[in-house]
Amino acid sequence: MDRKLNRLTDKKSSERDTVPQDSTPRFTDDLELNLELTKQEIGQNWDVHYREFNLGRTGIGACLIFVDGLSDKELINKQIISSLMVEFSLELKQDLSTVRGNHLNKFLKNQVIPISEIEEVGSIKEAVAKILTGSTALIVDGSSEVLILGTTKLKTRSIEEPVSEALVRGPRIGFTESLRDNTSLMRGNGEVENLTFVNFRVGKTLKKDLVVAYIKGIVDPELVQEVEKRIQKIDLDNIPESGYVEQLIEDNYRSPFPQAQNTERPDRVMAGLMEGRVAILLDGTPFALIVPVTFSMMLQSPEDYYERWIPGTFIRLLRYLAATLTLFTPALYIAFISFHPGMIPTKLAISIIGSRSGVPFPALIEALFMEIAIEILREAGLRLPKPIGPAMGIVGGLIIGEAAVQAGIVSPILVIIVSLTAISSFAIPQYSAGISLRILRFIAMFFSAVLGLYGVILFFLFLTAHLVKLKSFGTPYVSPAAPYRLSDWKDFMFRMPLLMMKERPKMNHPKDKIRKG
Repeated sequence: MDRKLNRLTDKKSSERDTVPQDSTPRFTDDLELNLELTKQEIGQNWDVHYREFNLGRTGIGACLIFVDGLSDKELINKQIISSLMVEFSLELKQDLSTVRGNHLNKFLKNQVIPISEIEEVGSIKEAVAKILTGSTALIVDGSSEVLILGTTKLKTRSIEEPVSEALVRGPRIGFTESLRDNTSLMRGNGEVENLTFVNFRVGKTLKKDLVVAYIKGIVDPELVQEVEKRIQKIDLDNIPESGYVEQLIEDNYRSPFPQAQNTERPDRVMAGLMEGRVAILLDGTPFALIVPVTFSMMLQSPEDYYERWIPGTFIRLLRYLAATLTLFTPALYIAFISFHPGMIPTKLAISIIGSRSGVPFPALIEALFMEIAIEILREAGLRLPKPIGPAMGIVGGLIIGEAAVQAGIVSPILVIIVSLTAISSFAIPQYSAGISLRILRFIAMFFSAVLGLYGVILFFLFLTAHLVKLKSFGTPYVSPAAPYRLSDWKDFMFRMPLLMMKERPKMNHPKDKIRKG
């Protein structure tokens, strides 16, 4: 046995002398040596199986290598092993000498193994990478290349309704963690000849598939090139979720606003592609990204288009009002109470002063206490089990608010304002956009505590200047408000009738500008 290992080692070292040092290790025509090299590359992995056998009655040795749990054992047993061990001798009608070596691999691929995905690989590292992702390697004695058989079978959950984007009216289908399922869901929206999926591999240590989706003939080619360029620059050992991709390709990482829209809905992704946008899908997550994005998209819902234009417009205007209340209501309360009580109607001012008579804290501390308590309750409700999470949030808010009023820590009017602010933040369709507004609300409160109503106005000007300057893949974040495009206002704060929306948004520079007529 020692002599055999020495012979294999000497053969391996002699091959290294003939192969350039910078090249990756490759398979030889010796089955035992190939197995030894493959085991060294894979290492101590108990879930990797090696099934050695002979091809029919020919006496030619072969070995199947696969990972238990990732590969489809039923497919391996019925289609691969059965074909190679039982049916091989029946298929082989010619002299073995004519199909030895790599010619035998081609014969197996073309006439013996009845599966759809087969490729030949000569690099050991490449073969091992495919084995560890669910494929099966077939090593045949006398061949310097192995056959990689597509036998991946991952356990995925069934297609369900998106949890983070619930609708009253619309499709009940959401993405899953399987990239292939997600691309098939997009194909299933309808026949689109120019729908294109471009694949990338991201992650240096843990590699994953990433797909860039767009529609040729509609999308701006420069936008596609920019997206692909940023993805190719990703240099990280692991990309577990699309949130990593979003942070690595965004224009301004210092901005509190999201510069890519995340969604679980295939219909929303397809709607974005039809407007000339680009979608990014990552294997292992149900959240896809849509770029470029504008602030108005964060306040829109697919349901706006499924309903008639009058209720759709009304609901959209309510969301803009809710975003304004979320951002400025506590700050205006602090400004009026601390600096401008004269601007409040007399009867209301007397009522507020009476309710705050026993409160020992200034308006800022009072508001911070309640806002932080509400944020903690909101976060706790998300982390608790679903049956008790919502109940805890509601009951906890009522108990804390009532106890704080009775203890004289806060005034009753502030409880009303904080409740209105919290409810308004729930009306924002995009969770990430809601988080941004909640963070900015605290900054607005500090501005108003220092400078009063002037501080609120100054904060609004700073925020507006930042939004006007911010871009998402070259598209202004507040478009179509700035730069002003009248045609794009048909789908901005108002949602005009579909008969009037004949053109695609000009902000995306689509090649095909007309979508109706």
